Amino acid sequence: MIDHLLPPQVVAVESRGDDYPDGGLFPEEEALVARAVAKRRREFTAARVCARRALAQLGRPAAPILSGTRGEPLWPDGIVGSITHCDGYRGAVAADSSAVASVGIDAEPNGPLPDGVLDTVALPEEAAFVRKQADDGGVSWGRLLFCAKEAVYKTWYPLTGRWLGFEEARIDLTTDPVTAPGATPPATGSAAGAVAGGFRARLLVDGPQVGGLAVQEFSGRWLAAEGLVLAAIVLPAPAG
Repeated sequence: MIDHLLPPQVVAVESRGDDYPDGGLFPEEEALVARAVAKRRREFTAARVCARRALAQLGRPAAPILSGTRGEPLWPDGIVGSITHCDGYRGAVAADSSAVASVGIDAEPNGPLPDGVLDTVALPEEAAFVRKQADDGGVSWGRLLFCAKEAVYKTWYPLTGRWLGFEEARIDLTTDPVTAPGATPPATGSAAGAVAGGFRARLLVDGPQVGGLAVQEFSGRWLAAEGLVLAAIVLPAPAG
């Protein structure tokens, strides 16, 4: 489903289960989850398998994808990518760094946030928007806001190496149907009956430098379908 939100230069692989007949983990990856509980191991393994399948679509050989200091995936040189997993869904996207400066995806169950979480992750104006929507139209707006903020962080961190708090980016969600240029519209295929839209993320701290220019805003797309909400941001690489 995530491919509906991505331009053609970004490849996506996703799975709704933990079946990976083409292999599991490299030894270096295995060491990262050697003491993890079974659920964490399954999620980690399936997401890494998706990531390697995405690399294969880019003509890259299979390679271990380790984790950085904050758990971020460490992609091979010349590749940018993002990984997400939640109950019943694992996904990975990747692109050549000559075409894409950074990419962030997130998937969450399309259900209410636990009590108290909205006021923790949302700015006052964001929380007011969510409460006004009242989860109409089959979209859990609080969960979608959280999902978009996670996509923002996953786009931000590879560019800066710095933490970004929930309160340091303002999300404006729109309900206008938005499909990435060249992508399959979400009204077809596996996402039939989906609700889709876009969002803008305004950074409230100094943004990253990309191609010598400060980036203060990310643009993204979201999709609600098959019990999930998904968000994706693709920041193009600067020309030249």
